[in-house]
Amino acid sequence: MKKDSLLETEVLIIGGGATGTGVARDLALRGIRSILVEKCDINAGASGGNHGLLHSGARYVSNDVQSAIECMQEGRILKKTASHCIDDCGGLFVAIEGDDENYIADFPQFCEKSGLYCKEISTDEATEREPELSDRIIAAYEVEDGAIDPFMLSLENIAEAKSLGSRLLCYTEAVKFEITNHKITRVHLKNIRSGETFQVQPGIVVNASGAWAGRVAAMAGASIKILYSMGTLLVTQSRISSGVINRLRPPSDADILVPGGTVSIIGTTSVRVDDPDKIRPTVGETDLIVEQGARILPVLETIRYIRAYSGVRPLVNLGGRGADDRNVSRDFTLLDHEDSDLDNFITITGGKLTTYRLMAEKTSDLVCAKIGNTNPCITRTRALPSTMEGKWTEPGVAPKRWILKSHDAKDKILCECEMISEKTIDDIVCELKKNNEIPNLLNIGKRSRLGKGPCQGGFCSVRVLAHMYDKCELSGDHGVRDIKAFLNERWKGQRPIFWGDQLVQAELTEAMHSGFFDLELVDSKSSHPEISASVMAGLKVADVDKKADAKTDAEKGA
Repeated sequence: MKKDSLLETEVLIIGGGATGTGVARDLALRGIRSILVEKCDINAGASGGNHGLLHSGARYVSNDVQSAIECMQEGRILKKTASHCIDDCGGLFVAIEGDDENYIADFPQFCEKSGLYCKEISTDEATEREPELSDRIIAAYEVEDGAIDPFMLSLENIAEAKSLGSRLLCYTEAVKFEITNHKITRVHLKNIRSGETFQVQPGIVVNASGAWAGRVAAMAGASIKILYSMGTLLVTQSRISSGVINRLRPPSDADILVPGGTVSIIGTTSVRVDDPDKIRPTVGETDLIVEQGARILPVLETIRYIRAYSGVRPLVNLGGRGADDRNVSRDFTLLDHEDSDLDNFITITGGKLTTYRLMAEKTSDLVCAKIGNTNPCITRTRALPSTMEGKWTEPGVAPKRWILKSHDAKDKILCECEMISEKTIDDIVCELKKNNEIPNLLNIGKRSRLGKGPCQGGFCSVRVLAHMYDKCELSGDHGVRDIKAFLNERWKGQRPIFWGDQLVQAELTEAMHSGFFDLELVDSKSSHPEISASVMAGLKVADVDKKADAKTDAEKGA
């Protein structure tokens, strides 16, 4: 794209998460083409930093009935229209000795009042379904929870939008609005990789930037007060449960375990932060999650964790809901900024991953009302197509497809943790190039399970880079910068869970990459950016000594 070039579009969407991609698809199905810009990559914000829970709504029945009902309704719609993105595994709400007996007794009535399915089962049946449950459980209820692949969901949404004429521009940031006669007439954009600038002349601007919605609105002179609530989650090496397991109590820390294909995800926390760009998991949160989670699933005390990660919930503060972020509604907020003298600017933020389709529908309804488009929303009944773009994000799918469909002995496995082959990498690279993106380990990892297994990219990163050089997809020293960026991103999520086998794994990765390959991996958040992984691991020992008592001598490793 030429510097200072000008594009035109009916709708400019800012933000490439589930909501932004959902709006792009909804509008495209109504005959409205859009340009979606994302300053990083797909699902770089909350849509990529959640536990993938497809809510039944039961979590909110006691304190946020509107959100509970929306989750119930939208969850049922998605199970029909986006089934390939969903593990319809069901879920349990389980109480243990010492939990609030009044809440336990009231839970069925809360669900009934909201119209949610809820069935009491015996504790024996619960432990038969989920053998890892504590022997201290005193009550169990069956609900309609499920698990959803957020990366596949967003990739499939934008894929259909693009097939209908819309465009996706990743690594593109909106940096300035020009406003004339109460309308945004031009948006200045910057390619954050090349530094090139260009402009878009939009009919409507949709701000779907999640936790960054307040900042985007401020560029247009509008004000939105966003609370940044950071949540941290842990990923186990193996899948612990068949379905979702919730602690039967009012929403709190570490009370949800969600199966994610071959792994499980436990969380989350709620910590107020000042900047959504400066978040990372902490040792304290990790300790809290393990301690609380092990009360209902004792195996969480000793199982191997391979990663921790964080996301930021964008909570719109409308006042009067108290200081606790968990008391702020999980309902979404749709704002028409006409009250700020902007006739063509809309913000959609808040909400849940489960309600993304409804958020996109309501946003698109408002866009259509402004431009006079009378075509109805059809995403409530139209199936989301399965495409090549979202093909490889599902945990555990690569091994099945490789074993069942690949009979070519030359199709070598590059990632043994997730059984990703050369052909898989080639397919993803091809799709990235179709979208004018430069293939690298980070964006390949967004579209696959690369680096998400126990080695966290220690082995597969080198193999994939070598393959890309062989295919002439990389040249010069690009691979060095690429592997540093990729491993540093994986590193951010490993420091808080360094004990047992994962500490040994990190030492091996450091020995390989820093020792053998002479790469110094940089921790950009550290006050000592030149510090190596082995030194950081040493600093971590004091933080995990208290966990070591619960481990065997063999597990203590390094």
